[in-house]
Amino acid sequence: MQQWDSHKAHFHRPQTLVYQDGFNLAYHPTVGIGGEPLLLEQYITHGEIDFDFDAPQIDDLALDLSSYHRPQTLVYRDGLNVAHRPPFRSGVKPILSKKLGPRDKYEFSFKPPNIRHSQDSFVGGFSPDYTPGYINNDKVLRFFAYFKEDCQYSAKEVYCVRPVVLYFYLLDNTMEMFEPSVTNSGMLQGKRIKRHRFPKNEQGDHYVWKDLNLGIDLEVYGVMYHITQCDAFTEKFLEREGVILNDPELMPVDPYTKRREFHPPCHTTPSCFDRRGKFLAMEGKVLQFFAMWEISEDGNVPVLIKYYLVDDSVEIREVPAHSTRRDACQYFRRQRMYKRLKEKPFPRCVLEVSDEDVEEYYTPVDFQLGQRITLWSKNFFLYDCNAFTREYYQYNYPRMKMMPIEMPMAVIKEVHPDRKKLPEIPPYNGYGSLEDSLQNCLCLIPKPPRKNVLKMLENDHKVLHYSARLDSQYLEDHGRCFLLSYHLSTDTISIFEWPIPNSGIISGKFLKKTRILKPDSTMEKPEYYSPADFAIGATIEIFSHHFVLTNAARFVLTYLESMASQIPVRTLDSLRQKMGVQTTNN
Repeated sequence: MQQWDSHKAHFHRPQTLVYQDGFNLAYHPTVGIGGEPLLLEQYITHGEIDFDFDAPQIDDLALDLSSYHRPQTLVYRDGLNVAHRPPFRSGVKPILSKKLGPRDKYEFSFKPPNIRHSQDSFVGGFSPDYTPGYINNDKVLRFFAYFKEDCQYSAKEVYCVRPVVLYFYLLDNTMEMFEPSVTNSGMLQGKRIKRHRFPKNEQGDHYVWKDLNLGIDLEVYGVMYHITQCDAFTEKFLEREGVILNDPELMPVDPYTKRREFHPPCHTTPSCFDRRGKFLAMEGKVLQFFAMWEISEDGNVPVLIKYYLVDDSVEIREVPAHSTRRDACQYFRRQRMYKRLKEKPFPRCVLEVSDEDVEEYYTPVDFQLGQRITLWSKNFFLYDCNAFTREYYQYNYPRMKMMPIEMPMAVIKEVHPDRKKLPEIPPYNGYGSLEDSLQNCLCLIPKPPRKNVLKMLENDHKVLHYSARLDSQYLEDHGRCFLLSYHLSTDTISIFEWPIPNSGIISGKFLKKTRILKPDSTMEKPEYYSPADFAIGATIEIFSHHFVLTNAARFVLTYLESMASQIPVRTLDSLRQKMGVQTTNN
């Protein structure tokens, strides 16, 4: 036994675990504690010293040891925790372990996991040196490739380059292919081939990771894919497994994408005019001119010319009259109006005027008060403008004097006098109310007549009741009594007939609420019955039936006296006389 040197200065525990490329790897020290060189690579695991009493003494064995560190039994590979068994015990005696072969793996796969074996043999049907494949091979290789697709329906391109990403799963040798999505490409992209084992040939072979490399062509289902690059992990994995990688290649440029990057030479100089700035500055600003449309020598038509500064468009509308409620009509829709066309050789035929045919458009400079302007071959005389237009010209065109011109009323004549003339109204046929029938004559789609809402709210549930008898030449009508009601909210009249036993006449509603015309009224100037016409003893003609008023309710006299200035004296006297007689009799 060699004497231990007390003058040695290296008493630290040597390093047995180092990090390389982000992985935890085992490191075999060459010098032990005290600076003694290690003759053999020794791994001492706790509990693995052979306590064999027939062997030499344990003290002698321990004295021969020159390394006292704890050996590494756990290493990292490709980011996975992998168990590592040291090949030597304490000293120089190797560990004899039985490794599982294919036959042993097959036999032990049918044994239950609770079978116990000796210390040096495997336990539970698996050897300590055996590591499942899904632990070591749970990695994915990624390759970048492309394929060329023929363009049969394009005259400017023959093929298009479509890049793909190829994934190879080491766990089960399956592959998957994706195509990156491009916005507005118009092609179905995304997952191109689902995950499965890609066939290699017609003999039934499949692709494995050893068949993949850079710069090779990979045929899958009749499509030829060319692999150009791979990621960093795939490159390190193939180099560690001994595969010589080819030089990476650049992805070819798609001809269509390259053609769109280079614009064809423009023969016309692009305009430097800022349309967006003009829109933000001139939106909602309109120049308004009052003009006379000189249609003929007999008369002119007043029009309103609007010039929109945001897009230099012009609109011509009719000046609406103050006495009418209808909207002003539009003579010329809003559009840009040309001032001069380009000269073209004869013959010349222009169906639709485009910007290429126009040499000059109308601008605000062409609109001067007191001058005539020709728009679409029509002459217009400008005589006035609004305040905004006057301020705009004063600020932008100070040389142009926008002074209004007074136009005599004799000059403004109506060219179409039949516009305000109402159509001839046919005679009233008696069906429906007069207002509803009149609406059918004025417009194609009749509108309901307007109601006095304020009057309806003030006189709601206010009714004047009168008793009346029927003045008829027939004897069977003698003795028939009626209740005549005048509704103040709508100025309508309703009649109810009192029942008479054994008369043979059906009583009840005689007339629903209806506005009744007076006999001497006309359709042009209709006059309706009002409470002023209902005097006691007066005869009311309703649809050729004559009713004589015989009595009235006390509320009738109270209501009419509240508005005595609008009621004739004869009507009030007849009611007072009738009420006074009734009071005396009672």
